[in-house]
Amino acid sequence: MDGGTEHPLKFSDPLRTAKGETRAWVDPIALRTLWFNTGTLCNLACVNCYIESTPSNDALVYLTAAEVAGYLDEIEREQLGTEEIGFTGGEPFMNPDFMPMLEDTLARGFRALVLTNAMRPMEKRAETLLELQQRYGDQLEVRVSVDHYAQPQHETERGPRSWAPMLKGLRWLSSQGFNLSAAGRTCWGEDDAAMREGFRQLFADENIHINVDDPHHLILFPEMDEQAEVPEITTACWGILNVSPDDMMCATSRMVIHRKGEPHPVVAACTLLPYDAGFELGRSLKQSLRPVRLNHPHCAKFCVLGGGACSAT
Repeated sequence: MDGGTEHPLKFSDPLRTAKGETRAWVDPIALRTLWFNTGTLCNLACVNCYIESTPSNDALVYLTAAEVAGYLDEIEREQLGTEEIGFTGGEPFMNPDFMPMLEDTLARGFRALVLTNAMRPMEKRAETLLELQQRYGDQLEVRVSVDHYAQPQHETERGPRSWAPMLKGLRWLSSQGFNLSAAGRTCWGEDDAAMREGFRQLFADENIHINVDDPHHLILFPEMDEQAEVPEITTACWGILNVSPDDMMCATSRMVIHRKGEPHPVVAACTLLPYDAGFELGRSLKQSLRPVRLNHPHCAKFCVLGGGACSAT
């Protein structure tokens, strides 16, 4: 592995590291999960939002139901074998087309994974969301962002008065029997066991049914800091770290985004890198299924070294 981020040429050449070693890449093995970024607008302005979502950031504009349907058609037409459709933002429930696109996804037989803060935008769609849950059951999963099991830390990230509305939404989802998961962060200086024990107590106190011992139902994401010292990943790293490129997110997933001012959506390699043109892979899913060079600090810290992954598959 190449050393810290202080070298000015680090992460600048897609083929070579700053030391001239061959940069690692990931070949696609399947499109198991297709993500749609429904738009960067959000009801919150979190301190460390990787995508910089706020109530005013529309750098990624709202996708339409027709645009989503076009990509779902391509999955079927090209027989890509995709199993799961993920929706992220921003806050997906703010997109005016979100419920139709979610219903279309479920009606076609895909599993759907919705990432949300479970606050007012979701509450406003509760009736329709519950109807979908009653029709499709566990085919629909809702994952709620709970950055820490204690209010002060959660609100340090999410902002004042964000705790109680989130808990209200989480309790409602659990009481209605949704296939439910939670996503926390690991930036608090606590080990995995301590974090899971804290969440266990919170969920017990609030009568929320999430198995904290299941790493799919309570996901603890590594922090992403582009200024932190991170090694570049070379082809030798796979053997040194005993990590397989097939386990990286970009081996099995892609994300559709629509940048403001552009005439059409495009496909990006990764949910974490919507603004980096170097990770744009074309307009179609078929075009996008080509190797991805790990030419960004997030590739190293979050995926290779941190073991982070967003999808269920």
